[in-house]
Amino acid sequence: MLMNRNAAGPRWHRRPDGEEKVTGKLRYLTDLTLPNMLCGKVLRSEHAHAFIMGIDTELAEKAPGVKAVITFKDVPGLNRFGIINPDQPVLCEDRVRYVGDAVAAVAAESAEQALHALSLIRVEYEPIPIVDDPERALLPEAPLLHPDGNVLHRTSYKKGNAETAFSDCAHIVEHTYCTPKQMHAYMETEGGLFVVEANQRLTVYAATQHGFKDRMQLARILALPEERIRVISSPIGGSFGGKDELNVQPYGALLALKSGMPVKMHNSRRESVRAGLKRHPMKLTMKTGIDKNGRLIAHYARIIADTGAYSTLGAPVLQFATEHAMGPYRIPHIDVEGVSVFTNNGVSGEFRGFGGNQAIFAVESQMERLAAAAGMDPWQFRRLNSREPQDPGPLGQRIQYNDGLRLVWQSIADSELWRRREELPQANAAAEPWIKRGIGAALAMHGSGLGFGIPDPGGGRLGLNAQGKLEAAFSFEEFGQGVVATLEIMLIELFGCAREDLRIVIGDTDLAPHSGSSTASRSTTVAYLALKKLHPTLSGKLLELAGEAIGITIDELETGVGGIWRKPLERRMDAAWPHADGEGREAGSEKSESGPLITYKELAKRAKEKLVFETRFEFPVTPDEVFGGHFLYTATAVAVEVEVNTLTGTVRVLDKHHAVAAGPAVNPMGYIGQIEGASVMAQGFTLSEDAVMKDGLYATENFDTYLIPAIADIAGSFTLHAIEDLPQDDPYGPRGVGEVGSVALAPAITAAVQHAIGKRIDRLPIRREDLIGTFAFEGEGVD
Repeated sequence: MLMNRNAAGPRWHRRPDGEEKVTGKLRYLTDLTLPNMLCGKVLRSEHAHAFIMGIDTELAEKAPGVKAVITFKDVPGLNRFGIINPDQPVLCEDRVRYVGDAVAAVAAESAEQALHALSLIRVEYEPIPIVDDPERALLPEAPLLHPDGNVLHRTSYKKGNAETAFSDCAHIVEHTYCTPKQMHAYMETEGGLFVVEANQRLTVYAATQHGFKDRMQLARILALPEERIRVISSPIGGSFGGKDELNVQPYGALLALKSGMPVKMHNSRRESVRAGLKRHPMKLTMKTGIDKNGRLIAHYARIIADTGAYSTLGAPVLQFATEHAMGPYRIPHIDVEGVSVFTNNGVSGEFRGFGGNQAIFAVESQMERLAAAAGMDPWQFRRLNSREPQDPGPLGQRIQYNDGLRLVWQSIADSELWRRREELPQANAAAEPWIKRGIGAALAMHGSGLGFGIPDPGGGRLGLNAQGKLEAAFSFEEFGQGVVATLEIMLIELFGCAREDLRIVIGDTDLAPHSGSSTASRSTTVAYLALKKLHPTLSGKLLELAGEAIGITIDELETGVGGIWRKPLERRMDAAWPHADGEGREAGSEKSESGPLITYKELAKRAKEKLVFETRFEFPVTPDEVFGGHFLYTATAVAVEVEVNTLTGTVRVLDKHHAVAAGPAVNPMGYIGQIEGASVMAQGFTLSEDAVMKDGLYATENFDTYLIPAIADIAGSFTLHAIEDLPQDDPYGPRGVGEVGSVALAPAITAAVQHAIGKRIDRLPIRREDLIGTFAFEGEGVD
């Protein structure tokens, strides 16, 4: 359906945190305060690469208001962090590898005192040659950033014989594409509050996307049992992958433990820019060939990713890019290799799309060039070569089949936007011939979950609590994506209850079971599968308890608003939600009574045992041993109209049509928000955003020079076609849509620019100087 409020029906659900957010009343973790709270600050390296010859903290320790000063000597456990490969120093001992590496930290009674204390710390550096280019980092003479060299990870996938197959191709396109270092640009920078409780447990109020993983890493650093650490991680003012890794947590925790007082940390924007993660810049060289009929024959790709100074999730990001470097296409001969390289260019890490954005931009640009070489319509060319429902995945692995690719392709083909492509009127063509319009489109499939061979636990808890609330607990985090609203809608449809009957617990390692990370577009699927397992058990127990209390057989009863109701005669027992189509009962639907026969609160009082049930499972994964290979994929297609000013080189996006095949839209408002927000982020990736570095130093340290899309940049039309169809035997329910809206917009925009002025784009963001004066008059082309 074309997603809007009218089409969504009863699932158009007001966000539980909506009013507090729009009124500014919501207290984020960085808004928390406590009496006698200290302010923590970190001293970070001003050098991109240097040896540390000495650290003198004596003056800082004596400074007014200072309660704690720490260096690497104060780390009682592992002085390293990193989700997969803990190679980043908490506090550097003898070497710094990027501008932003932490050397010392202080806690003082005020921010001014803490900053003054930092200025008193004397660090003696010996600068050493920097490595600011990943290709130069691979040369034998390059300085080594780590003992094992400058290569973090290599990937390879081969099928058939691409080298030989190119000789059979009628047309071959070979090109190199470059993508930028994008900032997450969340409104709330990294921060939190760290409290040593009276029982000597440490409570961490800090943003993350995986509270249990943070707890594990902190326990390792602090040399404490995990049970002595509690991580509370919601609500969060944006993350997009950037807060998946530890950031301020080790410093706040160490300072709180040393001082014995609460410590608050909160990065300035400049510090967030220097120390925070960025999207991996990539250089992708592709060679692709087709036969005389336009069918893909061979594909060669080489990917170089700049992972920066430390590992973070650089290896799986490269793995994901490799998996998506073939696109959603049938290609008999494939040769893809990738390498992720250490440099002194900050730290690259996890970011919405997780390497797919870079690879999809390159492969979709190849499809545009190949269609032109074959003299074919670019959209028909894609349909000719796209995968069929029963085809294996990009790495040859078995996947959950669906017809999503065909459906999103057809959505674009049928859209009013695409249909007007050939007769596109040029605005004020006579008066302003330098203004040109064009329409382009792109197609993609995007995997969800972490992939084969990577631990990907799921689970949840459901019960009736002592206060008579239906309580669902998951270790998800709420960072703006609307997971709490999604859980509410699922529970309301399952139980036919009201919002007031529910209590949702998330983001607390003490109160929620391990549900895995709030990443990889996995949370909605995990919640669906968990509730699907847990609902029949809890519902059955509630009906049984009610039946015993009021003397009515459970076949005549059902859950509803406020408690247990007598079921209307016309309705018999059915499966209700969850179906593959997502249908379920509305709150209070078809009730013939004036109220429940017994309330949930009364049931809670009558219960002789806890009515709490828990489930654990692994996220759905391919049965084939293909490391990193995904099982669940979401298909998407995007068409855009742009206006190019060839005098100024500016590009305006006038219209977008997103088609997404992700199964039932459980939370339509959240669905729209995710796709529209991801689309805006992708627009910045394409047109304006690049955290420029020179000699290992950031040239952009704030939003006055780093340009994210503003409201005027996104004033064009936006249409979302949510395709909810799933095969009847698909047991996995709705797919997450947190990333898929970001992955295909860049190649759609660059295709539209080419349609407008005849100029093909191979580097993002699009540089204005590449567009100035380059528009095609009738009968001409620029390539």
